[in-house]
Amino acid sequence: MELFRKKTVEMIEDETRDGQPHSLKKALNWFDLILLGIGGIIGTGIFVITGVAAAKYAGPALIISFVIAGLASAFTALSYAEFASSFPISGSTYSYSYLALGEIVAWVIGWDLILEYAFALPAIALGWSGYFTALLHSLGITVPAQIANSSFAAAGGVVNVPAMGIILFLTWLVYLGIRESATFNNIAVIFKVSVILFFIAVAVWHIKPVNWHPFMPYGWHGVMAGAAIIFFAYIGFDAVSTAAEESKNPARDMPIGIIGSLAVSSILYIAVVVILTGIIPYKLLNDPAPVAKGLEYLGMSFGSGLVSIGALVGITTVLLVMLYGQVRIFFAMSRDGLLPAFFSKLHPKHKTPYLSTWFVGIITSILAGFLPIDVLAELVNIGTLFAFLLVSLSVIILRYTRPELNRKFKCPWVPFIPIMAILFSGYLMISLPIETWIRFIVWFIIGFIIYFTYSRYNSRLAKLQQ
Repeated sequence: MELFRKKTVEMIEDETRDGQPHSLKKALNWFDLILLGIGGIIGTGIFVITGVAAAKYAGPALIISFVIAGLASAFTALSYAEFASSFPISGSTYSYSYLALGEIVAWVIGWDLILEYAFALPAIALGWSGYFTALLHSLGITVPAQIANSSFAAAGGVVNVPAMGIILFLTWLVYLGIRESATFNNIAVIFKVSVILFFIAVAVWHIKPVNWHPFMPYGWHGVMAGAAIIFFAYIGFDAVSTAAEESKNPARDMPIGIIGSLAVSSILYIAVVVILTGIIPYKLLNDPAPVAKGLEYLGMSFGSGLVSIGALVGITTVLLVMLYGQVRIFFAMSRDGLLPAFFSKLHPKHKTPYLSTWFVGIITSILAGFLPIDVLAELVNIGTLFAFLLVSLSVIILRYTRPELNRKFKCPWVPFIPIMAILFSGYLMISLPIETWIRFIVWFIIGFIIYFTYSRYNSRLAKLQQ
């Protein structure tokens, strides 16, 4: 059946071979990939969402929420590592599902990834804008309300210029090339991790166990709701898999990058949450800058300012990684003919998909300028969870349909671990609001219209069958 036509391993190897007109430059090592993952994971989750999740959903039991969300991500990360090391191709889950499940499923997951990244970028940019304007205010510079917020966010707001500006700046950086983007990311990640370690070092001595009581004020339902909300914090690691084609030694480096970045980030997340809920009553953490608020509560104003700068840098790297991932999804789908050809056109000098880079940058900057953050964040979560579910399912299917494949890294305990990833992801999806599901379904109706009117007839596989 043509809807389920599949790419072959040989096609993937041919597409990614050096010298091909649509092959990307191989410039990343395992250290770059770990920092790319940390750059995408540690940011809004640790500096913004932890406070709201503790105050409104889980209380001190947010520690358990992070463990649950981390486990769901860890199970999925092992599946990602198997695919990314065996099939070093740009496009992440989209490309894997094209091989394992067929074209229509690949389109579904590709369209889902576009949803994930397209709404993650403006949502994170709005968080960046909040920290940026607050930092300027602390220096005596007030950004006028008309250009600091959209009309949805605050009275008197018109457009969020800082949010639009940071996306357009990072778009220019991604346009220049992967090596330039990775260098910027590496420096920024080292700085923000240093800031987090500073917070841990100075705050750990001020923990008061009484602040952990009651430990689970909102019950188990609150813990799971908290896990669904803070899952947003873990989505960056899947962006590492979009860099597989640009890795120097993907068989070795991709598993190290994916699993290593998730492990380091999880340890830092849990340490910060344990300390944060121990130094300040959880009800006081309903603040857009909870880590800085914790140090202010302890009377450490200098530390609070440093954390604010670290948060700004941290959120910047998340934006960079999300932008990079979105562009690579467009590139991969365009190379397969499912999207127009200009999305996969490479710059003659920089060897980057420059037209799709600027397309993504301009569109997401407009969304950041005018849309509210809550709607954006919920759509990101459901899109990510659905992607995790499908990649785990793909691992199981390929193990049975293509057992002879040369898997450079094998996910252990298949099918147990992929099934656990499916169950965790499915349960967290169910925990999201019904309004999010309605928007999710509408997004896919639009996607199917595009597929059946354009992509189905213009895909590379369709032309090969003619």
